[in-house]
Formats: sequence, structure tokens, C-alpha cells
Amino acid sequence: MPLSWIYGAVTAARNWLFDIHVLRSVSYPVPVINVGNLTVGGTGKTPHVEYLIRLLSANYKVAVLSRGYKRKTKGFVLATKDSTMQEIGDEPWQVKQKFQDIYVAVDANRRRGISRLLSSQETKDVDVILLDDAYQHRYVKPSTNILLVDYHRMITDDCLLPAGRLRESAKGCNRAKIVIVTKCPSQLTPMEYRVVQNALDLRPYQHLFFSTFRYGELQGLFNEKTRPITSIEDEEHIMLLTGIASPEQMMMDLHRYTRHITPVSFPDHHFFTREDAVEIEKQFKSIPSPRFIITTEKDATRLRNCPELSELVKQSLYVIPIEVDILRNEKTTFNEKILKYVRKDSSNSTMA
Repeated sequence: MPLSWIYGAVTAARNWLFDIHVLRSVSYPVPVINVGNLTVGGTGKTPHVEYLIRLLSANYKVAVLSRGYKRKTKGFVLATKDSTMQEIGDEPWQVKQKFQDIYVAVDANRRRGISRLLSSQETKDVDVILLDDAYQHRYVKPSTNILLVDYHRMITDDCLLPAGRLRESAKGCNRAKIVIVTKCPSQLTPMEYRVVQNALDLRPYQHLFFSTFRYGELQGLFNEKTRPITSIEDEEHIMLLTGIASPEQMMMDLHRYTRHITPVSFPDHHFFTREDAVEIEKQFKSIPSPRFIITTEKDATRLRNCPELSELVKQSLYVIPIEVDILRNEKTTFNEKILKYVRKDSSNSTMA
């Protein structure tokens, strides 16, 4: 806790310097939407970025800018269809593979990354930029801040690093125009909604939404096999293989189909090694039959690059696609707010 107090004083002083304009934030002549969080670990940023891509790409040329966590390159890199995960990172690689018609770039320096996107001949037709995980990168002044809060790890119940998981004080929530509580149960009760709403205590200018995960058809990672998630039977045993920060909601959702789930968890963004492949096979063999393995799209990008996986594991490994669904019949309201922000900022840019 003493280290958390020191860390909190430093982050508070930094934010104060931005608030009084000693440290300068830069605005840009295109809409910039930032999707981020206050905590270390996953809150579902990539599925929410993909949701925004689907919403906006029909009418706008979209670019996604990420830091490219754990990539082997430095500086600005514009992804192509042939880019590797090592060059741009696992999440940008996943986004580029799913959305070939948008721009995906990585740069730890977001100001430089945005400037390169706007000035390059390849990308100067970009209409809107989505920033992935740049909530604390205050040198950029986004048109809209979208803050994601994990339903299972509320920021109001957490504390600052290193004692807790907060990157900055929960007061940083005030910079967001939209707050989304993610990974919610699909049947969120009115009482649960009110408890979260009261705990967050948002300002009048802020809009609160709740989202959950919707799962697609299971797809074989190393073969062409597919099966609906509803085909899972209670006597089947699942090994849930993940390298994400918070797999709790996925486990709860899969328990609707079978009681027999064995979690095998690795750290977030984990690169699977030969030793991991041996351990995965050992764990899988210990599970009774009938059995198979489920992993996430994010983990699948890294498992493909683990050639040491045994044939038994490969033939039993399925990927579960994840999409975001906005709860409480507020999907239309959420979409309209995002489109309104983009249209307004685009109009302001044109007039300027």
C-alpha cells in the first residue's frame, strides 16, 4: 500500500498537469475514438474495437492504432495482409485478419502514429481513427473516450498498483463520455444494474452502457471442423485454454452447456513455448472422454505459432469467436451516439 500511495501521487500530479494545460494534449482533424480502461489486464477492448469497426466501416474509412504489445518491432508499422504477429502484436494481427479493408497500425507513441496515418499517401483517406488502449496516453486529445469496466473487477472495489490493478485513480473515469460495463451476465437484473450504476456514480454528461459476449460457432483451429456451441452436451468435458486476463465470464457462460470445465490459464498475451505444449497435452490427457479444447480468438493467433503442439491437442482444439452485444435494449442508442460523435467531429473538421 505505501508503494500504491506513491504511485497514486505521481499519476495524480501527471493528470493535474494535463488538466491545467502545462502538459499539452493534441487534437486532430479527424474523429479519434479512444477505447481504454483504468486497470491492467483485459476488459474486452479488442471485441469492443471490432464492434466499432463493424458499425463504422460501412460509411467511413477506419484506421485502428494500437501500441502492438509484445511485438518484436519498434516505431510505426502499418500492417498488411502479410504482416506477422511478431511484427505487429497478437491483437492488431487478429483485427487485420478479420478486417482486411481497414488500416491497422502500431506505434507506442500515439501522436506519432496518428500523424503518420494522416500524412502517409497510403492512409491519408482515413475518416476515423480508433485508439486501442490509450486512455492514459493523454498527449492525444480524443474526440470521444470510451472507458471499459470489467463487471467482475469493478474499479470502485479496486486500488492502485502495485497493491491493486488500477493504472490511475478511479476518478479518471470522469474523462470518459461513454462508460461500458463489460463481460456482464446476459440476463442482467434491474437490481444488478442499479447497484453498478450507483457504485460508478457517473456525471450528467456521461452515458452508461452494459455489454456481454455473444459466442459464434466453434471452429477447428488446425482443421475444418465446426460445431455449434449449443451442440455441447453435459457429459462432455471441456478444457478451457486461455492466455487472457479475465476468463471468468467465459467459464460461467460455458457452464450453461456442461458442468465439466477444466481451466488451463496462462498470463495475458502469453507466447506458448515447447514446455507449455507438453503441459497442455498432459492436462488434456488427464481429462475424461469425451473431451475437447476451447480457446479464444486472441489465444488462437499465438497457438498457431506453437509448432510443438501434439496432434492430439491440434485435432481437439476449437476456437470460439466472440462478439459484443449491448444489453438492456440499448444497442440502437449506443450506435446512434457513436455515429453522432463521428458525424459531428467530421463536420467540425470539414468547416475548419
